[in-house]
This record gives sequence, C-alpha cells and structure tokens, in this order.
Amino acid sequence: MRVAFVSERTVFHESTEGRERLHRIATNLDARGHDVTVYCAQWWPDYPETIEHEGITYRGITVSDSKAAFLARIPWVVALDRPDVIHATPEPPAVVTAAKLAAVPARAPLVVEWFGDENLPDSRARNYAAKLPDTVVTPSELVRTTVREHGATGDNTRVIPESIDTSLIDEVEPAEDADIVYARDLDADANVQTLLLALAELRRRDWSATIIGDGPRREEIEQQAADLRIDDRITFAGDLDREERLSIYRGAHTFVHTAFRENFATELLWALACGCIGIVEYQAESSAHELIETYRRSFRVTDDEELTEAIRDAAGMERLDRDPDMDRYDHEEVLDQYLDCYRDLREEHGLF
Repeated sequence: MRVAFVSERTVFHESTEGRERLHRIATNLDARGHDVTVYCAQWWPDYPETIEHEGITYRGITVSDSKAAFLARIPWVVALDRPDVIHATPEPPAVVTAAKLAAVPARAPLVVEWFGDENLPDSRARNYAAKLPDTVVTPSELVRTTVREHGATGDNTRVIPESIDTSLIDEVEPAEDADIVYARDLDADANVQTLLLALAELRRRDWSATIIGDGPRREEIEQQAADLRIDDRITFAGDLDREERLSIYRGAHTFVHTAFRENFATELLWALACGCIGIVEYQAESSAHELIETYRRSFRVTDDEELTEAIRDAAGMERLDRDPDMDRYDHEEVLDQYLDCYRDLREEHGLF
C-alpha cells in the first residue's frame, strides 16, 4: 500500500508526542513493506527535494518556513504521486484542506491524526479540519470527544490507542527499588501532591516509592515530601531512559497516576504491561482512566483518601513483573488497527 503522510513539521523539526506517534506509524508501515512518503517542510541540509532516511522517503515541499507555499504545493504534488491513502495532521488546520484537495483527484481516502497536543487556536479552519476528513484518528475517547466538539461526528472518528514495544520489557531485569511508582514530567499538571498526601497517611506501614521524571515543579514536590516527613522513603529518580524505567516498573508492585491532563497515559500502559497494579485518580482532562476501565488489576479513585485505601487494598494483590494481557497494545497489534482503518476506507470508496 502506498501511504502519503502530510505533515509540515516532523520529529526532526521539533519532537512532540503527536509527531512521535506519526513517525512511529510511518516507520512501522515501512517495516511491513508498505511504500511510505512523508511530505513536509525540509529539515535536512543542502537542497535535494527528496531524501531517503531509515527506509522512508521524505519530500521537501518547502525549504523555508512558508506555510502559504506549503499549502499551495501539497494538493498537486501529492495528487501526482497517486497514493492509496493520505494520512495528515491538523497542524496547521489548513493542511487538512490541502490534503483533501490532493485526495480527490488521487481517489485516496483522507485520514487525519489528531493526538491532542497540537497548537490549534479556536477558529473555523480548526473546526473544518475536524469535519473534512474521511476519518479522524485519536489516541483516546477523551481526545475523540474534543474533536467531536469541534465538528467531527461519531462516523468519521476512530480511537486507535498508543502502542509500546512489549518485547523490550522481556529484555530488562526487574529492579528492587520501590513498591509504588509514579512517572511523568514534573510540571504544573503532574499533581504529585495527591500521591504524597496518600503516602503520608500510610507512613506507619512499610513501603518505598520512586518518582520518575523531571521538570519545573520537582524542587517544590521534593519540599512537599520533606514537609510531610516521608522524603526518606521516596526516591526522586529524575528523567530515566526507557530500559531503566521498565526495570523499575517490573520490580514495583503499584503504579499511581494522578496527573491533571493526559491525552494518552503511555507510562501507565508500560507499567501495566510490566505487571504493576494500576491506580488512577480520575481527572476530567485525562484519559488515564480509560486504560483501566476493564482491567482487573486496577483501582479508580477521586481523591487522596480513596487513593490511600486503594494503595492499602493493592498491597494484598499478587505481585507480577509481566502481564501478557497488555500485549494487545504492542506496536504490531496497533499497526494492524491502522491498516484495518485504511482498508475499510478504501472499501467504502470502492477502491478494492
């Protein structure tokens, strides 16, 4: 299958979660033998219009940061290459219109990847970008609801979750650092205070905790732990690489997620796959609770008192260092969902 990705900015310009996801989809499609071309603003040196990088063709639509030129060239450049599917981003929203103008003569369905971290101000163009595609793919029901508020419908939206490399889990040995783990950027949305208050209520019990992550609120969070007199039982590990995180998750018993905002709770997913019991504090702007709605080894709470009780209850549950039930989120399994999406759309368009 020939898949055209239309994204003015890529991970090579500036990395975001949404761009990382799009890059991963393109890379995994290429690994499966599909023909992948990314149409973007040029990020490589010199001036060849097209380069090959790690098996993927990148075609520079513009050399400089000129949105107008990018939008003007996309319709005819992409249409002439006759892709089977066009997969675009909504940043900026007018890219969706340009991609649609290519999709019509190319007779290719248009999929838009809407992760939720795009910088999209309220505008008619944004709302039109939600309505125009054949399908808008989001990582969670939370983001899907947002897209529908912008004008999309139930018929033209589809949830495809984030994916992880489950084989990597089996390559690391469990650590013995902590009973309870929290992992996230320590910013204004981290909400670690809820966990600290819950742990303070359990200070007479035997437990240890590790907080993974760094950010502008780290010093404040460390001071809160000291004020609650539990800092001697908490390790602030900083920002760790994936293998180090997996080792801690495999050795831990419980993973706690309390953050205010999360388009998809990827660290929670990794922890569940590593056998952790998941405890999620419900937040209106976080999708974390979606991962545990039907997951047996989990608790959903609404405040620090319920979190304290959940940690107590979780202590009596079996300790695991791997849960194969979460293999359904493996890269290969999730890629199949994208391919099913492409095939469904081509069938609806009478292209098979």
